[in-house]
Order: sequence, then structure tokens, then C-alpha cells
Amino acid sequence: MEHAREHAQISKASAVASSAVDLTAIKPYGDTLNDGMMQLSFTLPVPAGDEANEAAKMIAKKMGLEEPSVVYSSDLGIGYTFFILYGKCQHTIDYTAIKAAKVDIDVMDHQQCEKFIAENIKRDVVIVGACTGTDAHTVGIDAIMNMKGYHGHFGLERYKGIIAINMGSQVSNEELIAKAIEINADAILVSQIVTQKDIHITNLTNLVELLEAEGIRDRVILVCGGPRISHEIAQELGYDAGFGP
Repeated sequence: MEHAREHAQISKASAVASSAVDLTAIKPYGDTLNDGMMQLSFTLPVPAGDEANEAAKMIAKKMGLEEPSVVYSSDLGIGYTFFILYGKCQHTIDYTAIKAAKVDIDVMDHQQCEKFIAENIKRDVVIVGACTGTDAHTVGIDAIMNMKGYHGHFGLERYKGIIAINMGSQVSNEELIAKAIEINADAILVSQIVTQKDIHITNLTNLVELLEAEGIRDRVILVCGGPRISHEIAQELGYDAGFGP
């Protein structure tokens, strides 16, 4: 009974808090509603010291943050310093006016996928995946493709009606396309974990251009994923869908 009473009180408090939020003018939340408090972390190419801390605060002020405060700084060596900084954002956004790009699909589990393929496609679906370019991080593509899968979800290799080819890491775009043509792939999955200097954008764009040059872009479903990829970015690059964190 006591637990139920506490739960009801928490639910009531949450409802009151939510009703107090003006969704047409939201800003970051720190200690109190609408205080605008933000935490930033970044590195400056200057040696650690008082001047470095002041430089970090000046950067924050130019970004529009008020009352910036360096709460942590660390000498990274060879003239670089890492900072964690607090500051108050003065800007607001209208949350009710946001239109986000989303993947509009019906989510199906293992059995539902197999049933859909058997009843509607009536042949094996061929999928090839790889980490392309110099990227050697296969944890994402392995979780999707390999039989054991991840977190209780089987990988594509276990599905009846799916032929899944995992080419692994550091696969060139040319090799991936050649394999897709060889096996007459229905879909190509591309994983991009390495993103320094936006190398993933260059690599993903190059793949689309090569597919178009081969005349097979419209014959395959093209999907990419990674820590700095969203559905919106993927579509801008010419992909059918994209998945990120």
C-alpha cells in the first residue's frame, strides 16, 4: 500500500512538472526549469594554465553562453588542453514545430520477417554488408549479420529466406559493389564507425556515385549506419535509410 502511494505521488509530481513546460520555448535544463545550463567538453591547442582557462570561457561566450565556468581542465601534453565547462544558454526552440526525418516502417520480429518473405517475396532475399574504406570496426555489422546477433536478437544469417554475406572490415567500395553484382544482391548494408574529418561522408558518397556509374543504384536497397549517421543524413547522401545511436 505504501509503495502504491509513493508511486502515485511520483506520477502526480511528474504530471505537474510536465504541464509547467512551455514546449514552444524550451531550453536546456540543469538545476531548475529554464535555467539553460549546459555542459560542454572540448580541446584547445594551447598549453594548460590560467590563460587556457580564460580562452575556454571566451570561446563559450562567443557561442552565446552566459556565466561560463571551467570546472575541469587537463594538460594533454605537447601544447593541448582538455576542458569541461558549464554555461547558461539563452536561446529557446519551438519543440512543437519540429519535423524530424524518420524511417517509416513496420517493425517485425524474427518469425514475422520469415513469414513475410515466404508469403510475399517467395524467394531468398540476398543481403551483403561490410565496413568499408579503412574502417576496421565490425562490431555493428557483425551484430546485424552474424547468426548469434546481439542482445537476444538473431542476426540475418539465422533467418530462413535470407542469404546474408558479411564481407567484414576494410572493404573497398569497388569490392563491395563487385560482390553485390556477383550475388545479385537485393540490399547493401554499410557500416561506418570511423568519422574523423568526415571521412565517412566521403566514403558513403563515393559508394553511391559508383553504384550509379554501374547502373545498379535503383536495383538495390542501400542502407548505412554508424555513430554519426542519421536517417536524414543518409537520405541526403542518396541512401534509402540510415541508422545511428
